[in-house]
Amino acid sequence: MRTVIVTGASRGLGLATVERLAREDYRLICVARNPSASLASLGEAHPGRIVFRALDVGQLDAIAGFVAGLSREFGAIYGVVNNAAIGLDGVLATQHATDIDRMLRVNLHAPILIAKHACRGMLVRGEGRIVNVSSIIASTGFNGLSVYAATKSGLEGFSRSLSRELGRAGITVNCVAPGYMETDMTSGLGGDKLASVRRRAPLGLPTTADVAEGVAYLLSDAASRVSGTVLTIDGGSTA
Repeated sequence: MRTVIVTGASRGLGLATVERLAREDYRLICVARNPSASLASLGEAHPGRIVFRALDVGQLDAIAGFVAGLSREFGAIYGVVNNAAIGLDGVLATQHATDIDRMLRVNLHAPILIAKHACRGMLVRGEGRIVNVSSIIASTGFNGLSVYAATKSGLEGFSRSLSRELGRAGITVNCVAPGYMETDMTSGLGGDKLASVRRRAPLGLPTTADVAEGVAYLLSDAASRVSGTVLTIDGGSTA
């Protein structure tokens, strides 16, 4: 059974990813600051295959020991899904420095460190998967999300370069870039704004389950020759 770490697993896309991967032969290490009721229910339904371990990925100094501890407890780490992220809306000129630092730590620095420590065992075994969750904002930009966009653009550049470093060892590194997804957040937009977002996607806005399918593909054996790419799942809104 292959072991996969999923960060930000307690809700949203992370939770949908865990639900999707639970249908495969994986042991899923679900990482978040706190477990949600939905994640706890999944763990009860799949005892031993879905386990929760608490970590605030913004605490960068804790990452090395955390990943090493998972390897000791569960054995070889086959895959990582770096999904945990925060998006703090704000015009750069007035955005607080602590908010900028927090986004850089959680969205970019933490995935780099998790990949760094997880890939060491992958290199020894000659196999592995790293999937980093980006966003279409990395390429389109969005008013009030300049720092968030910078972190996601950085994650894509990091993934491309790391794919070259690790490829000869049979390890793939890719990004999934979701667009607006049909979630509680988008339903809260309401009115003309939500209608405008939906009009941009000729296929309709994707759900978290749609994006989780992309993650599952990139972790699978079918994607063994796919690396250094960005899989965009946005209902065609950026076409």
